[in-house]
Amino acid sequence: MAPLRVAGSVRVPGDKSISHRALILGALGDGPSRVTGILRSADVRSTAGVLRALGAGVPELGDDFVVQGVGPRGLRAPARELDCGNSGTTTRLMAGVVAGARLDATFVGDASLSRRPMRRVARPLEAMGARVELPPHGGLPMTVRGAPLHELEWKSDVASAQVKSAVLLAGLVAGVRVAVEEPEKSRDHTERMLGARGVGVHARGTRVELVPGGAPRALDTVVPGDPSSAAFFAALAALAGGGELTIEHVCVNDTRIGFLRVLRRAGARVDFWQRDVEGGEWVSPVVVAPAALRGVTVGADEVPSMIDELPMLACLAVYAEGETRITGAKELRVKESDRIAAVVDNLRRLGAAAEELPDGMVVAGGGARLRGRVVTHGDHRLAMACGGLGALPGNEIEVDDPACVDVS
Repeated sequence: MAPLRVAGSVRVPGDKSISHRALILGALGDGPSRVTGILRSADVRSTAGVLRALGAGVPELGDDFVVQGVGPRGLRAPARELDCGNSGTTTRLMAGVVAGARLDATFVGDASLSRRPMRRVARPLEAMGARVELPPHGGLPMTVRGAPLHELEWKSDVASAQVKSAVLLAGLVAGVRVAVEEPEKSRDHTERMLGARGVGVHARGTRVELVPGGAPRALDTVVPGDPSSAAFFAALAALAGGGELTIEHVCVNDTRIGFLRVLRRAGARVDFWQRDVEGGEWVSPVVVAPAALRGVTVGADEVPSMIDELPMLACLAVYAEGETRITGAKELRVKESDRIAAVVDNLRRLGAAAEELPDGMVVAGGGARLRGRVVTHGDHRLAMACGGLGALPGNEIEVDDPACVDVS
């Protein structure tokens, strides 16, 4: 069978993290903000629906539309529960907005989201003065009862962009100073996008502080390509037998390109540049060409910058020489599925050698021919990672629920 050749160019859908925040900050802005290139996925539609339920001027999502900002004080109490679907980002970020706006709202979601931990966002909001009601298991439904909030210095025990963003947004809407310190630096889209809109945000190392100063300035946003989606194409290009792939207009924010750095360390040719800034974000084409891959070690310091790409790295490791070891990734246990257990289980189902660790996994290389049925547990990242392996010549892989990728 002829080796796979991957060549040409592709533009991946808009970045999911930036899409959520473009809607939220547009709604909190001091005027109309135009948004182009947004990711029209189920998760982003959840954020749009929640904002509409709170009285924000968010139209139906399209390639090009305008959000009518109502300012931090312009939101109203919802007439119904806020349905967040499968989106943890919607739930946690909007919890901060609701608390800061002194509103009462109950957040609900699907079965998967309802199991995900919400105490991590409830604790800092309660420390600011809000009331948060959770069921015994700590997931959804979650009721946030807003109140006059006070300033906060919060030391987070997890590196979570969602928790950090919830606190920053609560401080923004309530008009109080807040600061968050994390054990490692998490994604920084919120602080970048706030800064681009004139909000006083100061970041140093793992600490971020917001100084209130009114509504964010209205700003048009061109959403760049999602590096998490680009990772699947980059992995396929790295595994190919020839060719060169250009992935156009990708967000290359430092907190999002861990997978590209590790892919380069594994031996693939990976080129990108940090010279163009749009809306506070670095944007660049990413060029990937194949090479003989070798196993790599990924530890806790790199995990936050590639948390969503770790399933793809584990799948890629099947075709690297030697062993790939991932540790410090306990957060994978509380994603849409237990991604550590699910990735290892599926790789074994397909005929690869993998071992589960408490906070990660070990995958043995060797280029096995993979056959079998993947059980995704409704997790979009698993479906896409294993689907990428299915594109390789000689593999026969069936994904049980391909439609689950709709969330991203």
